[in-house]
Amino acid sequence: MLNKAKGTGPLRHQELEAVYSISRAAAQAGNIESALDEIIRISRPVFIFDTIVLFQPRENNVIEASYARVVGRGQSAEGNLAWGEAVAHEVFHTGQTIKRQEQLEGWQSDRLNLRFFLGLPLAQGDRVMGTLIFGRYGGPPYTPDQIYLAEFIADHIAQLLGHKHLVERIANLEAERRLEELQHDFIATITHELNTPLGFIKGYATTLLRDDISWDEVTRREFLSIIDEEADRLRELIDHLLDSSRLQSGTLRMHFQIVRLDSLLRDISVRARSRNENLNIYLNIKETNVRCQADPTRIAQVIDNLLSNAAKYAPGAPVIISLDVVDSKAHIAVRDRGPGIATEHLPHLFKRFYRVPDKSAGVRGTGLGLFICRQIINAHDGQISVESRPGEGTTFHIYLPYNITKVDQNPNLEEVTS
Repeated sequence: MLNKAKGTGPLRHQELEAVYSISRAAAQAGNIESALDEIIRISRPVFIFDTIVLFQPRENNVIEASYARVVGRGQSAEGNLAWGEAVAHEVFHTGQTIKRQEQLEGWQSDRLNLRFFLGLPLAQGDRVMGTLIFGRYGGPPYTPDQIYLAEFIADHIAQLLGHKHLVERIANLEAERRLEELQHDFIATITHELNTPLGFIKGYATTLLRDDISWDEVTRREFLSIIDEEADRLRELIDHLLDSSRLQSGTLRMHFQIVRLDSLLRDISVRARSRNENLNIYLNIKETNVRCQADPTRIAQVIDNLLSNAAKYAPGAPVIISLDVVDSKAHIAVRDRGPGIATEHLPHLFKRFYRVPDKSAGVRGTGLGLFICRQIINAHDGQISVESRPGEGTTFHIYLPYNITKVDQNPNLEEVTS
């Protein structure tokens, strides 16, 4: 039979059942809060207490309550209860179990003024991770049997805290390792992406400046066109990096106004066709006069990026841009009939720097475009998602808040179409 500490004799049947039940509850608990909730339910019929509080250290080793429950006297006056902060600090700094009795004026008529606190350290080895305080109002004092049971509870809570800290430490180490990998990959990717247009610009500019060769007008214009295209590519890369940084820090400004999405999509498609003759864009406007409050430049940036991806990964395939209203939201869909994307990559497409491995060979990009798209749509209180099947193409869905009544009633907003 399980014996108590300091020769206090064997546990009674009810206490023994509580001990085993507490052990099971602690082992099965998903977190500290659920464990304490279950421990309260199990132990209170055996060990009467009115409050239980878990204190844990914060910055500068100052402890604060992270869990508190009133289960007995004083539930109707919870805001006026004492929670044993002074006892908690003393226990935390001494590492010792402490009993404390407070007898305030008027305790004879008000039980809440007669307070019995039992403070227990939550320790693993020499490390104190917090304190557990039991409060009892009106008495009686804690007996050795009850203190033993409370110490048993504290031991299990300490084990849970130790496990939690270990899991958090492992998670932090993994996050640090992953961050180092991302930083390394980011530097390698950006260095490569920046060096590519710089290499073209430098190479062709140096070639044009050679004194020992005279270039005909056709060749000269060809070289200058390449320099111009690569300069645009370099500017696009820098813009993506700046946008990504501003989105992460929350400093990217949005200029919201009333936007007619059907007109905006027509303008975007015209500009996209003029920039890329091989891009076959078809509009499917199911709802006209669709308006919402948005930043037209940023929405155009999102659509342009989706069209650019279609041109890169599904060259020559038709691209359909559709507009509809679904469940009081404006729904924009950009669909290509290209090779599609394997299912395992879809959950990662909007992550920063992510590129589909088998699609990225020979295609220039940083993996920032779709990340920026999601952040912009999120800033509009909208959603963006993707669906794709290999061999059947890819469709991006954008949903934006749409309330034409609200828009019509706001005379201070200017309607913009492009």
